Amino acid sequence: MKKTFCLLLCSLLAGFAQAEEVLRVYNWTNYIDPDVLAAFQRESGVRVEYTTFNTAADLDAALAGATPYDLVVPSHFQLTRLMGEKRLQPLDFSLLPHYGSLDPALLAMLAGFDSANRYVVPYLWGSVGLVSNPSLAEAALGGTLPNSWSLLFDEQQRTRLASCGLGMLDAPEETLSLWLNYRGRNLSKGGTRQVDQAGKQLLAMQGQIRNLDNDGYVADLASGKLCVAMAWVGHALTAAEKNPALRFRIPDEGALVFIDSLAIPANAARPDLAYRFIDFLLQPDNARRNALASHFYSPLKADSPEMARLAKEQPMLVPNQAERKRLYLLERLTPAQKERVDALWQQIKAARTGG
Repeated sequence: MKKTFCLLLCSLLAGFAQAEEVLRVYNWTNYIDPDVLAAFQRESGVRVEYTTFNTAADLDAALAGATPYDLVVPSHFQLTRLMGEKRLQPLDFSLLPHYGSLDPALLAMLAGFDSANRYVVPYLWGSVGLVSNPSLAEAALGGTLPNSWSLLFDEQQRTRLASCGLGMLDAPEETLSLWLNYRGRNLSKGGTRQVDQAGKQLLAMQGQIRNLDNDGYVADLASGKLCVAMAWVGHALTAAEKNPALRFRIPDEGALVFIDSLAIPANAARPDLAYRFIDFLLQPDNARRNALASHFYSPLKADSPEMARLAKEQPMLVPNQAERKRLYLLERLTPAQKERVDALWQQIKAARTGG
């Protein structure tokens, strides 16, 4: 009898274990409100295996690897290639009741990338601009800071500011695009000669750049080890929470805007759970909370009550019209251009480490 009971109990426990629903998510680091994630698991009964990454290259490698994910968060400049490689599946929007809460302008931008709006849903977006510690930087520069990329890209200004710490992102396409845009050029329209020339110039300045990363620079900004840095807006605002002296700027020459979106990989094991999670994230209050937690811009309609509330809670998370006019989308690269940019970037990183 005891043996029979034990067998029955083991069978029931095995059944419960098999019945557990698991959603595998791969997202950028610090890109969700932990309470929103916990609420989804609590309300849905779904366990989320939540893994994070720090660079677009990490996501590329994961999608090309053997480990399947149910939901990923690519940046807009990756979408054309990922769709062409058939790594994403088209979405069934009838399964997303809260899709109507999204900003039409963001959807239109995604539609311009080979109809990427059929494959992804905007999650968070933001800009790559300049963050500075004015008191430290002005002392080193010897005057008022211009609202310009010249703080990093002009040799004379960079030389003066190097003593108080300069930072650049470990983001090849973004950095090259901003460098060329500062000079009135376009990354995607230039040939390999333009890319190579830009790479030589970026390589030459590395001796004056203290940080080239996507994570550690946030703590260094907060602690005063950096006085000027290229930064994602969310990281700049995160650092500013600990160091209110910091200021984030959209330079006069322009700054990048990026859109990170929710996508279901073609080999997802549980797309049904992915749809449930996507729609949960699109609920307006959850979208507002994720914007506050990550310090990146919300995808909600500009005239929604949640956006009005967000503007009061954190004004820097709602860019004004003048700032929006100075933003431009990161250009799309051909596979050949991307290969050249990536190879160039590896040379720059190797030079910094002596490799």
